[in-house]
Formats: sequence, structure tokens, C-alpha cells
Amino acid sequence: MTFSKNTLNLRFKLIALAPQISVEDERGAVQLYVRQKLLKLRESVTVFSDDTQREKRYEIQADRVIDFRARYTITSASGQVIGALKQRGMKSLWRVHFDVEDRAGNVVFSIVEQNPWVRLVDSVFGSIPIIGLLSGYVFQPAYVFRNSAEATVGMAKKQPALFEGLFTLSFEPSASEEMRELLTLSALMMILLERARG
Repeated sequence: MTFSKNTLNLRFKLIALAPQISVEDERGAVQLYVRQKLLKLRESVTVFSDDTQREKRYEIQADRVIDFRARYTITSASGQVIGALKQRGMKSLWRVHFDVEDRAGNVVFSIVEQNPWVRLVDSVFGSIPIIGLLSGYVFQPAYVFRNSAEATVGMAKKQPALFEGLFTLSFEPSASEEMRELLTLSALMMILLERARG
């Protein structure tokens, strides 16, 4: 996969033993397939080239047991560090805020929740039996990608869907393939973490 597309769709089943996400282009072709390992004290996510899971492309590993301050290192299949994702600890309790680091450990992007009220209402509404099935169609949290100059370079937005989770990643045309690669992988991990926390 080359990260040249301005838009990618992230689809995941609402009922699955191990969280799995298909990353698709606008035509529905699978570009990446993500599988989170179960029963691990430290988060571990493997990213494959497609849903056959034969070719591993990336690995995302937490540096500690589940913790708000955990750092998630993103490496290629060859073991080369691409970057890392780190949540801003207690500051993220109300408004989700992640820092995205480059391979040298410098913060180059941030992922910030656009409106924390939407996520809160979505979470509460989703926990109501039967009615909660409609929450995926009514409330759509969004997360903005910003560079170090605070300029918006993209966004992850939940889309209306009844029987699956669906997020759309969109990037500014000026975003380089290297930026899109790092932000796509960071957004995948962020969405998995936020899903797990409700």
C-alpha cells in the first residue's frame, strides 16, 4: 500500500472476539488489515497487508502495562521505528488528546477530539439496551490531526453505521505520504484505545 489516498475508510465489526479493522480505499479495496492481540497485559497490534494476514506490515507495541501515559511505538515489519503515539495522561480524561512522535521522538502531530460532548453522549447512549444499537447511526465523534504549527492536516470522523463501526480518515492534499502513513497508523491505535475505553 502507498499512502497516496486523500480518504481511507476504517471498518470494524461491533461484535468480534479480537478487535479487527479493515482499512479500505474509496472503492472498498482492502489496503491494510489490523488485528489486536487478546489477553496481553501490554497492548500489541499487528497490521497486515490484507485480511489473509499472510504479510505483516507493521507492529504497534505499548511500552508498559495499560496506562494513560503509555507510549505506543510503531515499527515496520523489518523492525524500523516509524514513530509513536502517546496520550496526554490525565489531560485526556475530558478531551482526548494524543501526541504523535516521529522516529526521533519529536512531537510532530497531535490528534485532538473535536467535541468531547459528542463522545460522551455516544458512549452513554450506546450503553442503553436495544436503543443503544442506534448510537452508531446518531452520534459521530471526530478527531482532528494538527501539525506542530497547529494547522489541520486531516481528520478521523465516525460515520453513521448500524451493524459495524466506520471511521473515515481524510487528509489535506498537501500531506506527504510519510505524514499519512504515520497518522493512519496512529489513528488506528487511537481508535482501538478509545473503543476499549467506551
